[in-house]
Amino acid sequence: MVVDAEQASDANLVVAVARWHHQALAEVYRRHGGAVHGLARRILRSDTPAEEITQEVFLDLWNHPEKFDAQRGTLRSFLLARTHGKSVDFVRSEVARKLREERTSRETATAGYDIDHEVWDMAVAGQVHEALGALPDELRQPIELAYFGGHTYREVAVMLQEPEGTVKSRIRSGLGRLRINLAERGVAPAGADR
Repeated sequence: MVVDAEQASDANLVVAVARWHHQALAEVYRRHGGAVHGLARRILRSDTPAEEITQEVFLDLWNHPEKFDAQRGTLRSFLLARTHGKSVDFVRSEVARKLREERTSRETATAGYDIDHEVWDMAVAGQVHEALGALPDELRQPIELAYFGGHTYREVAVMLQEPEGTVKSRIRSGLGRLRINLAERGVAPAGADR
């Protein structure tokens, strides 16, 4: 127990803090708390985080008094160096948090944009499927084989056992009717404004 905390040197107070003497920590705070809080407040420009940093600095001294070395400098300079480091870390953390939030906001906005496009594409696909189903078989089959099956006109002609010119003509005619059918359903051709 420190006999007279007010008369003890900073080094002796830290020794007493290491022995869990609350009065010693209270005296260290009385002597240096204002300077610690003032520095934190100047760096952070706000009282609430400055108070948190001040509390952390003194809590660290309470939990790890062995980190103070009187041979390397005064207790005040030690506490102010810790305050500066913690304050700068806090500022960096806040900047990183804000950047993460902005990035998340942008990604959410982009995701919303993509979802809108996906919904639109699904709606158009449904309309195309219905419009295609409304075509007669001789026009629908060559379109399905060429555009959805990935076959060439020649392959489609062989598969349907029709001349290639007939297949091309049916595809052209079917696409024209499909375009009209989709326009009647309110689906604009690719590249047109929605």
